[in-house]
Amino acid sequence: MVIGLVENDKGKLNELSLQMLTLGQRLAEQLGLPLQAILIGVDARPLADHLKAHGVASVYLVQHERLTDYAPEAWAHSVVEIVEKAEPQIVMAAGTDRGNEVMAHVAARINLPMAANCTDVQPGDPYVVTRVRWGGSVLEEARLKGTPRLLTVAPHAFAAEEVSATGDLVINAITPTLTNKDFRVRVAGRVESGEGKVSLAEAKVVVGGGRGVGSVEGFKPLEELAELLGAAVGCSRAVTSLGWRPHADQIGQTGTRIAPELYIACGVSGATQHIVGCQGAKHILAINTDPEAPIVAKADYAIIGDLHEIVPALAAEIKKAKAG
Repeated sequence: MVIGLVENDKGKLNELSLQMLTLGQRLAEQLGLPLQAILIGVDARPLADHLKAHGVASVYLVQHERLTDYAPEAWAHSVVEIVEKAEPQIVMAAGTDRGNEVMAHVAARINLPMAANCTDVQPGDPYVVTRVRWGGSVLEEARLKGTPRLLTVAPHAFAAEEVSATGDLVINAITPTLTNKDFRVRVAGRVESGEGKVSLAEAKVVVGGGRGVGSVEGFKPLEELAELLGAAVGCSRAVTSLGWRPHADQIGQTGTRIAPELYIACGVSGATQHIVGCQGAKHILAINTDPEAPIVAKADYAIIGDLHEIVPALAAEIKKAKAG
């Protein structure tokens, strides 16, 4: 069987995990095996039924009174218990911070290799995997051995595809044997910020600003444009280094990787690390005074000019269109 660890957070499925299941569907069909999923958490049960549409035949529902929030070692211990009972051929997760962390723990516990951030998997002896390396600048072809094969799927390498579901979804309730040691690292509390704010990772439109925005105040027109478009506001690493925006807004190799329908890059030069973070965008509109900027070369559309004039003009036209 093929098993996918599906992340959920406070009752919401992770979109990247659903993308991971698309590869899981393809591998399960190719190998003639069922696709199964693991859901962890006391509030995960209502989410199980949604997985049927993504090709999942059965779900291991891991519930424990202490699994109220994320705890990497506890999650890994739970996955290992399932692996030892089910003996799957493949165990996979999304290539998120959590997915890579948990699968690394799983690999260490059962002493097997793990391939991270895969964009393609070809079963065989051994498996041949293509994976993202060096922040997205290199695709590496590697051989993956061991049983089960452990891997994570690169974010946005696949679209979350639904399939025609047949048969009833089987739920296997699991209560893992966990100790205090498994909760040495855990989410103990949360500080919510930006209530009602569009998530940068999931936004359909992103308005990003770079050093060219000029200041903290310079982001106000970008925020207005984003509000009109129902978009999220992001920024480059240079901006966070200057203290103009929090790290949570950073787009790039060491920030958030985005895959919106449209990314509007304002005053962003387009360093390699930033391009890695926005290369999943379907369309890029660059607003920049420098026609030779790397972001302009990567963009589908470009406006060469002063963003401080162009962004307010765009906002004004959108307001007119909405008013009409």
